[in-house]
Amino acid sequence: MRKLLAVISLALIMSSCTKSQTMEKQLTNKEKAVALLESIETGDKAPIAYINPNKYKQHNLAIADGLAGFGAVLQNAPEGGFKVNVVRAFQDGDYVFAHTEYNFFGEKVGFDVFKFENGLIVEHWDNLLAKAAVNPSGHTQTDGVTTIADVEKTVANKALVKDFITTILINGDMSKLTSFFDGDNYIQHNPAIADGISGLGQALEAMAKQGIAMVYKTNHIVLGEGNFVLAISEGEFAGQPTSYYDLFRVENGKIAEHWDVMETILPKSEWKNNNGKFGF
Repeated sequence: MRKLLAVISLALIMSSCTKSQTMEKQLTNKEKAVALLESIETGDKAPIAYINPNKYKQHNLAIADGLAGFGAVLQNAPEGGFKVNVVRAFQDGDYVFAHTEYNFFGEKVGFDVFKFENGLIVEHWDNLLAKAAVNPSGHTQTDGVTTIADVEKTVANKALVKDFITTILINGDMSKLTSFFDGDNYIQHNPAIADGISGLGQALEAMAKQGIAMVYKTNHIVLGEGNFVLAISEGEFAGQPTSYYDLFRVENGKIAEHWDVMETILPKSEWKNNNGKFGF
């Protein structure tokens, strides 16, 4: 407990640093979020100052609310510590979202979303999934394009993905599926699905034969920067309440690449905070 209090005290001190210290280097919100994630591995305490110590809302249901909850996770690191590799990071207004590889009580792949106010993190969401072997097309859960392009097309690309989520995944209007893709040119990073619309169709058919349904009910938010768009949705998978984080790369007005993380939502009896999984 003394270690945890020391971490929180340090955060309070650093968050009230002088203006001259702050002006030494003005970091973007994206840089702050990446630094905080990387500090989980390095143990660097400085990025804790990027969290608002008086207002930090946690949506990871297995972690207690506030800065104390974050500190408790760090305090319980296994021998050898955590490993963190931020593969992609993006910024959309007050939000930063990152695609990350973890060794965090086991190897995982995840998405983290941070909300900033006045340069400080005030809210956090994430979705985590165990790391898997390469998929039928030889892709991992995180490889592929990382370069941000077409920033001027951000609004249009977000609208395209929103339309895809609503029309295809929520409403199930498969008659319009091909309009979102350039033929069968579609790179897939889901561990169980091969490339192309054909690969998606085969996977859905195989799940149907096993009596497994993938249901999207609500899209909570769509975030994007340039050619990358993240959609966060809620539904069910195999009858279990599920949080869907889908990252798309858009090229020439068509969906070209896809990464995702599905996470079963904990029953309310196991929540360590009362903020819910979504609440955007």
